Amino acid sequence: MVEKTTFSSYTQMVKGKIAPYFRNTGLTLDGIQAKHIQSFYLHELKTVSSGTVIHYHANIHKALKYAVKMDLIPFNPADKVERPKKQRYIADYYRQEELERLLEASKDHPYSLLIQMTAFYGLRRSEALGLKWDAIDFERDTITIKHIVTNAKIDGKCEIVCADRAKTKSSLRSLPLVSNIREKLLALREQQKENRRVCGNCYSKKYDGYVFVDAMGNIFNPRSVTANFSKLLEQNGLRHIRFHDLRHSCASLLLANDVPLKQIQEWLGHSDIGTTANIYSHLDYKSKITSANVMDNLLTLPDTRQTGWHT
Repeated sequence: MVEKTTFSSYTQMVKGKIAPYFRNTGLTLDGIQAKHIQSFYLHELKTVSSGTVIHYHANIHKALKYAVKMDLIPFNPADKVERPKKQRYIADYYRQEELERLLEASKDHPYSLLIQMTAFYGLRRSEALGLKWDAIDFERDTITIKHIVTNAKIDGKCEIVCADRAKTKSSLRSLPLVSNIREKLLALREQQKENRRVCGNCYSKKYDGYVFVDAMGNIFNPRSVTANFSKLLEQNGLRHIRFHDLRHSCASLLLANDVPLKQIQEWLGHSDIGTTANIYSHLDYKSKITSANVMDNLLTLPDTRQTGWHT
């Protein structure tokens, strides 16, 4: 079964980019050749990332594979097309002092605890907004990441989508509930009870059980969180990063303080350690210094004299 968000993403790709391009070429299904698909990729690479074109390729290949299965075409022309190589992503992040400035600047903001927990636990935006009270065990002091909240375009309308599952199997994880955050969560829960009492029937019951809701019980809209986070940074003279970069900031702090990659992988909920290494290996400068010191101790480099160019 395809998730709502995944289906929405596929639909936007096909209706927004793929179908219009090939419709304008005047090609029919049985007339599409590898060179036409390659031309589409080259056209798109002028304005979008290689990662986006790779997603286009996956959709095109799957659709044409189905066409072969249905005997609509004799072979899949996408088999002959090389998909673009994915560019290595360099994550942006806040250093410790920048993160501390942000936490101080946002302490009275409605998103204060949301920002703190996202940065502390390195959560994805969808995971942080999907946090539910039943996933917090105040007796065992654990938080289980198992729900998500995100936006998806459905029938042309942007909607909030809640799902009782994490992004991948590895995303489903339990994390320790530290005392500082524990007390803030307990205070928030009491505040929500008071809001529910004061608002009465006006209090929304649609999102009962979710941690991050406003005074009327409405869940924080993911798109609004992103937009308001940017405003918060600008208003406080802080360097612009994405809300998602709080996750990268968490990882960079862990790495800078010698936490092994395997532990960071488990903390962030990456599916494999290769993902963690690919995203954050450029931050692991300490290991390079160690390597340099080892080589420096092993090899004695004699003085050299430059006597001119040799050909």
